[in-house]
Amino acid sequence: MTGTFRLGDRHVNRMGYGAMQLAGPGVFGPPKDPDAARAVLREAVASGVNHIDTSDFYGPHVTNRIIREALHPYPEDLVIVTKIGARRGADASWIPAFSPAELIQAVHDNLRNLALDALEVVNLRNTLGLHEPAEGSLEAQLTALAELKRQGLVRHVGLSNVTSAQIAEGRRVLGEIVCVQNHYNLAHRSDDGLIDDLARDGIAYVPYFPLGGFTPLQSSALSEVAASLGATPMQVALAWLLRRAPHILLIPGTSSILHLKENLAAAKLDLPDAACASLDAVAAEGAAPG
Repeated sequence: MTGTFRLGDRHVNRMGYGAMQLAGPGVFGPPKDPDAARAVLREAVASGVNHIDTSDFYGPHVTNRIIREALHPYPEDLVIVTKIGARRGADASWIPAFSPAELIQAVHDNLRNLALDALEVVNLRNTLGLHEPAEGSLEAQLTALAELKRQGLVRHVGLSNVTSAQIAEGRRVLGEIVCVQNHYNLAHRSDDGLIDDLARDGIAYVPYFPLGGFTPLQSSALSEVAASLGATPMQVALAWLLRRAPHILLIPGTSSILHLKENLAAAKLDLPDAACASLDAVAAEGAAPG
């Protein structure tokens, strides 16, 4: 693993695991092979992963139950981070669930499905926008989470899909925000300035869609660098993120042990300066998921 960084009260390895792909197609329903899903989680933890990202709206309720079945009682160093702010419709649609009452219910659902007495980190997902942040006050939602912290049901709060102003609001209401989870990768770099700001404040940054999301990153420069290093393009994209800043924590997801091992190997990939210069041109050339 490539070092650690603080997440709440804990230090976690910078290469973590995202559980989204453990649910069925479209992140809806159960996986085709539940035993294989549990095996991936156990292999991840055995390989040194101690930061797992999940949500009760994956499935819904599917990935949390698989995590509990595979790993409970949990290793002492394992940090499970969940997110709230949405729910799933019967047609697999994604529906905002952003009222204080819905957020409180979501926390209790996560506690029950994960078999935990308290959630280490809860990310409040801003559903005012889809995959890009939309401005708007989150004070009512943050106040509800502050009360859950006071009750001891939530230890730390992070924010997802948010703007700098919303992060500032979160820090004012809660006293601290331990992590920010926004859309960011080699080709999608609108958060460059925010990442640098968070680094100065010691706040972890966790990019979602680090490999492009449902349609992987494609770039001639990425492919050329990968070929020169004897690595896969996705390994190079992950290694670039790890090199981008020491407070970046990665949570690539997969339902395959082979793919998991490939992702974890990216933490050992050394990117020469010349390779990084080539990769920095990816955003400029307009590489994007597709």
